[in-house]
Amino acid sequence: MQGILGRKIGMTRVFDAEGRQLPVTVIEIGPCVVVQVKTKAIDGYEAIKVGFSEQKESRVTKPLRGEFKKAGVAPQHLLQEFALEAGDSFKAGDTLTETVLNGFAYVDVTGISKGRGFQGVVKRFQMSGGPMTHGGHSKRRIGSIGCRSYPGRVHKGKRMPGHMGNVTVTQKNLRVVQLRADDHLLLVQGAIPGAAGEVVAIHKAKMAEKVKAKAT
Repeated sequence: MQGILGRKIGMTRVFDAEGRQLPVTVIEIGPCVVVQVKTKAIDGYEAIKVGFSEQKESRVTKPLRGEFKKAGVAPQHLLQEFALEAGDSFKAGDTLTETVLNGFAYVDVTGISKGRGFQGVVKRFQMSGGPMTHGGHSKRRIGSIGCRSYPGRVHKGKRMPGHMGNVTVTQKNLRVVQLRADDHLLLVQGAIPGAAGEVVAIHKAKMAEKVKAKAT
């Protein structure tokens, strides 16, 4: 299986065998339940639909309510599909834990970044702004945004003030520092997107696998 869902707990630090300090993010893994098994014969591909975090039945739409009832599981707050690997065998109703991540040296973590609201270009794009000395009038403004008489317009994609954050972000190639099975926790080196308490998807690192295959 390619990954699992979890919840971001926060950041801390640990020390490796050589006494070096490592900044890590703590992720609570699962438990997740298998809601549906996709097969190549019926769906055209092989995957499983995984549910995470139970919620009230009244907050689930009727079609999803029937899907959960068919699988014999409680209504779930979040659903996501994960690709299967050769030899994987799951059925609806199975419970997935941190054992799915056994053997993962690097992971990709996908989550929704913190929302920052409407921000200017200094915070949003790290622009320097204008001179802050006496007599400067641009300060933290964007400055000139247009062209000359031709083409006489603002190009698409121009970096300007606007909504910042609250988008899906994937942090790639995070090294797995520890997998604490007793506490159902995964510790990865570095930061991941989202605020503490947000649900994230953990996948096997694709780029790390490509680099490893190329090296061999």
